[in-house]
Amino acid sequence: MTTLRSPFTPGDLPRVLVGRVPERTRLRDLLARVTAYGELAGPPVVLHAPRGLGKTSLLRDTEDRARELGFVTAWVACAKGSTMFPELASSVRRALIDAEVLDDRSTRRVLDSIAVEFGLFGISFSSEFGLAAGESAPPAAAISGLERLLHQAAHSVRERGGAGLLVLIDELHAAPYAELAILLNALQNLAGRRAENPLALMTAGLPSTPEMIMRAATFGERSEFISIERFDDDDSRRVLQEPATGLEVSWHPDALAAALAVADGNPYLLQLAGDATWQAAAPVAGDVLELADLQAGEDRMRGQMAAMCRARWDSASELEQSFLAAMADYAQEIVPREHIAHTMGRDTRSISVPRARLIDRGVIEAAGRGRLRFTLPGMAAWVRDHHGG
Repeated sequence: MTTLRSPFTPGDLPRVLVGRVPERTRLRDLLARVTAYGELAGPPVVLHAPRGLGKTSLLRDTEDRARELGFVTAWVACAKGSTMFPELASSVRRALIDAEVLDDRSTRRVLDSIAVEFGLFGISFSSEFGLAAGESAPPAAAISGLERLLHQAAHSVRERGGAGLLVLIDELHAAPYAELAILLNALQNLAGRRAENPLALMTAGLPSTPEMIMRAATFGERSEFISIERFDDDDSRRVLQEPATGLEVSWHPDALAAALAVADGNPYLLQLAGDATWQAAAPVAGDVLELADLQAGEDRMRGQMAAMCRARWDSASELEQSFLAAMADYAQEIVPREHIAHTMGRDTRSISVPRARLIDRGVIEAAGRGRLRFTLPGMAAWVRDHHGG
């Protein structure tokens, strides 16, 4: 019999999206508002979580649902050091052309002119997430240009029988601060004419993104913030079992329990454990993935996890590394802030800066008042093994 290809996709979109029922329901309901009433879905949606918890997968799932409902969708992935607006304008224009909405020359000329404007604005911003010297507010021309782009595009889709326009922005934390302020101001203005704008904006970013948004505009606090958490045990089992069952392969209970322990609810690590086990087993239909298969794939899993831990460690400053070492020194997953300060020989207030920076980059996360944990399961053990006292 032919060996089956692995259905698990570490580092890529999952073939089977499991769980996230409350989040998917909320996003579906917002799309339904646009579909039913032809109006703005509401404030921007902001999915926020450390890396590896499935924010992009959830955005892509929403994009697929939106297309089924008749939306035209435009996708933008922000990159550090790059501007967002030219790519946004280009993505909207491409989406309208692909959907054959831009069949009117005058409409196309309007969108083309706006896209050119975005390339000419020359918006400047500081490295400390502030407007450049001399700028006290986002440029009015940029705000009005973005309003025109989104309104014209959404209106054109609806006018031709579609539901509206869905704009999806991934890695929003990497967007220039000034552009984020312009985006929020433009959406706020469009909300004043809600019934004229069949539009939804859904985004994803690291845990620092909500704070960044609220600093960019005071009304940013009214955004729809949705925190993405680790999977519970039931959904973790489904992540491993459902793709295998679809190919007539099952998990032995011992192997399944061991994989769940390794991943600790992290969607990326669940995919990694599933794929490493599958590659070691090389199953055919009717086979069972055994504990020995998981153990045979451990070297691959350890190598990948070590590379991720090393990258996070190497990107940290000396003070941040001391902070991480103090966290790893604690014997349990949830680490009290007092222990970190004591181990570092500092008071709790003096460790606020490294704490905030590590949370911003998604290396650690809050786990209750005054408590922290690593976002990547297994990193504490890696730090102890490689940088312990």
